[in-house]
Amino acid sequence: MKHTSTINMNPTIQDLMTRRSVRAYTQEMPSKEDINTICQAGLYAATGMGTQSPIILAVTNKTLRDRMSRLNAQVMGTDTDPFYGAPVVLVVLVDIDTALTPVEDGSLMMGNMLNAAHALGLASCWINRAREVFASDEGKSILKELGIEGNYLGVGNCVIGYAAVPQPQPRPRKENRIHWVE
Repeated sequence: MKHTSTINMNPTIQDLMTRRSVRAYTQEMPSKEDINTICQAGLYAATGMGTQSPIILAVTNKTLRDRMSRLNAQVMGTDTDPFYGAPVVLVVLVDIDTALTPVEDGSLMMGNMLNAAHALGLASCWINRAREVFASDEGKSILKELGIEGNYLGVGNCVIGYAAVPQPQPRPRKENRIHWVE
């Protein structure tokens, strides 16, 4: 096998290598079509044994978005907006009664959505603490209010929107992270 430092820069590979987390957003709402495309990309993520157990809570309602932001900030012990002003929050939840690999399945879904947002020209960032928020009484109440029943684990919040700042530059990649075994 030939090993080179030249990487094939087809559009998919380029998107994977150029996506960065953005932590400042405008209030402009992405189109419903783009949000749906990002969610669809998430649904095509691999899941253990094909269980397809993760679900996406696509939140564009500002009242609910702000409520979830407040809950997330409480977990952090702050009163700032952990969603960085992003108008859309895509919450990944996994039914732990049906998933064989819930964290892995939800993480792959998050990765697909982060990369899909970038491919569509939108900014994104993975925001933690979905686990704590949706394990709380108020988090469980939100799901119940929305008619979502089951034993769900919050894996992550994928915030998306239009960047209010230039995209961050990548850090240099650390050396010696690929170990060839031939």
